[in-house]
Amino acid sequence: MTQNPEGAPPERRRSEQAFRAAQKVMPGGVSSPVRAFGSVGGTPVFMKAGYGAEVTDVDGNRYIDMLSSWGPLILGHADPKVMRSMYAGFGGTSFGAPTPNETRLAKMLIDALPSVEMVRFVSSGTEASMSALRLARAATGRDKILKFAGCYHGHVDALLVQAGSGVETLGLPDSPGVTKGTSADTMVVPYNCLSGVREVFAAQGDQIAAVIVEPVAANMGVVPPAPGFLEELRRITEEHGALLIFDEVITGFRVGYSGAQGMFGINPDLTILGKVIGGGLPIGAYGGRKDLMAQIAPSGPVYQAGTLAGNPMSVAAGIGTIRGIQRFAAQPKGADDPAGLYAHLDRLTEDLTGRLAEAAGRAGIPAVIQRVGSMFTLFFKDGPVTNLDDARQSDTARLARFFHAMLEEGVYWPPSQFEAVFVGAAHSAAHVDDVVTAAGRALERIG
Repeated sequence: MTQNPEGAPPERRRSEQAFRAAQKVMPGGVSSPVRAFGSVGGTPVFMKAGYGAEVTDVDGNRYIDMLSSWGPLILGHADPKVMRSMYAGFGGTSFGAPTPNETRLAKMLIDALPSVEMVRFVSSGTEASMSALRLARAATGRDKILKFAGCYHGHVDALLVQAGSGVETLGLPDSPGVTKGTSADTMVVPYNCLSGVREVFAAQGDQIAAVIVEPVAANMGVVPPAPGFLEELRRITEEHGALLIFDEVITGFRVGYSGAQGMFGINPDLTILGKVIGGGLPIGAYGGRKDLMAQIAPSGPVYQAGTLAGNPMSVAAGIGTIRGIQRFAAQPKGADDPAGLYAHLDRLTEDLTGRLAEAAGRAGIPAVIQRVGSMFTLFFKDGPVTNLDDARQSDTARLARFFHAMLEEGVYWPPSQFEAVFVGAAHSAAHVDDVVTAAGRALERIG
């Protein structure tokens, strides 16, 4: 899609200028670390517009966007239904007061997610994680939290331990700036390792407030749960009186209308949400059983607040996004999607990943693709990835070369081995063809 004469590399002079200017006033020149291209090298591409499945940078180059703003744009950029929803009710950017749309979006989430009976809106996934952990500790009277290596739950101090994603991409220490006391109550075991979970609970089960997990890991690349993994987490937490928290910031409304909990048929006690429910605008939420959520102030003693929580623009974008999903097929609570958006995305992504695997094979490059629904990761390694240690064995130098080759071919790919590719409703069969063609050329070039 990049517009260049005679196959020349795309001109990015304005991006280079913009990056130099940004570095003078922002740490690393970015507002979130992975955007800086630290693990792939080169100058970040500065964007100015997006429509459908394509984005345009400040130099006028167009790309097929396989990042989808790191997941939330399941309907694509500037989807008309989302834009109409945002502007139809536009009466101000913020009030610091309740709005009816908060109730509407909360009811949509409750109707879609099997385990959620009440919802509290916040402004980010990080806030949602922090608040859910506070609630879990208050509800159980316990201090310790169990998480999994490579699962990222926002930059909460207690959870920046083997946090995957951007931390892994940049090769940073586990938790710089976090006191030993803050992280002392956080225990970590490998993802998909039930023996480790059992050992921790056998030793300290009466002290564990909650297990927090990405039901499908997406911050060490896409790593599905092993058969029985989530089911056993549910059983163990119930046996020991701990809460099970699903971080569905990425999987919520992405792997299915009812999230990963609907896909796998497992009800957590609390659910963390973000990404899709804001349609690309900043928002987060946490929800769960009424008896737990009723402990949140002002109903109960567990304090949590936010001036911009339930921001009217973000809420309206979320309503527009979920309505846009619903237009493909009506969805009762917890239902599958046999003939709607998710079946379409599954078919499209299956076609794309199958052809990418064939292209890697033709190029003689060791690669494995792991997919759940419309999100996947191309790992440059032999064999499956089941946890963070497996993901670390990937050839990140090759990924960097692949990323830049794809950029020159007009495809915007995740600038990290430890992130996911996202396919959305705006991607067409023609886009898939173009991405496969670009990847074939890129793989031959880097092989």
